[in-house]
Amino acid sequence: MLEIGTTVPDLALEDTEGHAVRLADYRGKDNVLLYFVRSTTCPVCNNHVKDLARLTAADVRVLVAVPEGRTQAAAWRAKRNPPFQVVTGRHGSPHEAVGLPRKVFGALQQSGSLLVDRDGIIRHAHAATMPTHGYDKKGITEAIRALSAQAPGGTTR
Repeated sequence: MLEIGTTVPDLALEDTEGHAVRLADYRGKDNVLLYFVRSTTCPVCNNHVKDLARLTAADVRVLVAVPEGRTQAAAWRAKRNPPFQVVTGRHGSPHEAVGLPRKVFGALQQSGSLLVDRDGIIRHAHAATMPTHGYDKKGITEAIRALSAQAPGGTTR
């Protein structure tokens, strides 16, 4: 998993319509929370996405990353209608690109989250193999509060 305090790589993502999504496009503009679901069919992850809709702050853009391809991601988005942009990997899994591999003999996709500030620095990173631990609500909330307490440029308000 990528480490807190490091610069996030510019992941090769795409939305459900096939448009490229680059983290670099958010630099200088938005903080970004990437929530990586284990699978579009995971009921625990789907509940986490619902809760995430109630949690987020106005100054944080949320992207929900799914490990499946664009067609399945689009079907999931149409069915669930999350208030966030849904992305998948443009070339492979977005999960693998941030260090969330399949565990337990390749049977379980890890889930987790990354909060990236406007400067592209990772401020929160969480990974879990079991879906019940994939959503770190407390950690995400604390990291968002810490970002909100900083003015642009990294200075504390």
